[in-house]
Amino acid sequence: MDPNATPQEPGEVLLVDKPLEWTSFDVVKKLRYHLKVKKIGHAGTLDPLATGLLILCTGKKTKKIESFQAQEKEYTGTFTIGSTTPSYDLETDIENSQSTLHITNQDILDAATKLTGLIDQVPPTFSAIKVDGKRAYKGARAGEKVELKSRKVEVKEFDILKVEDEVIHFKIICSKGTYIRSIARDFGELLGVGAYLSSLRRTRIGEYHVNDAKTIEELTSK
Repeated sequence: MDPNATPQEPGEVLLVDKPLEWTSFDVVKKLRYHLKVKKIGHAGTLDPLATGLLILCTGKKTKKIESFQAQEKEYTGTFTIGSTTPSYDLETDIENSQSTLHITNQDILDAATKLTGLIDQVPPTFSAIKVDGKRAYKGARAGEKVELKSRKVEVKEFDILKVEDEVIHFKIICSKGTYIRSIARDFGELLGVGAYLSSLRRTRIGEYHVNDAKTIEELTSK
C-alpha cells in the first residue's frame, strides 16, 4: 500500500429535507463543511423555491448518485391558474392575468389526464440545461431568446387533490428529467388561461421518503 495515498472515505447516504430558498448546492456546501468530507454530491437538483427530499451521498457512496437520479420522483404542490410567469414559478413576476370563472372542475381533471403518461415536454428556459455550452437560465435572465428541444418524459400519476378557486393542489409521480414547472405551463395552456407553479415539495425518490429525512439543523447539531 502506498503510504502517501489518501484513504477513501467510507461514505454514507443522507436524506435531507431541503428548506425553502436554499439551493441544492447550498445544502451540499453546508454539509461538506460540517461533516468535513471532500467527496459529496446530491442526487437530483431541487429549485430554491421547492422544498423536500434531497439525497446526498458522501465518499464511496457517491457512486450511487446516478442510480438515485434514475428513480421515479413524487411531488406535491400547487399550480395557480389564470396567470403566467416567465420562469413558470414565482422566481419571476406574475403576468398575463385573466379570469378563470369559466373553468370547471372537469376542465381541470381533463387537463391532468392529458398530461398523464408518456408526453413530449419542453424544459423551462429558466433551467440549468446547457445550450451551446451555456446554462439556459443565464441566457433567459439576460433577456436572450433561448430555445430548448422537447423530450420524452413519463408522468405516471397526476392526481388533483383539491381545487381552491385559482389554486390547484396536486400530486405527481414522474420519471427522471420531468420538470413540474413545465407541467404547470402546459396545464395552463390546456385550460386556456395560463398557470404557474406556486409551491412544490418533493416527497419521494424511489423508495426513499421525505418523512425519513432530517432537516439541516438536525444534521448539523451533532
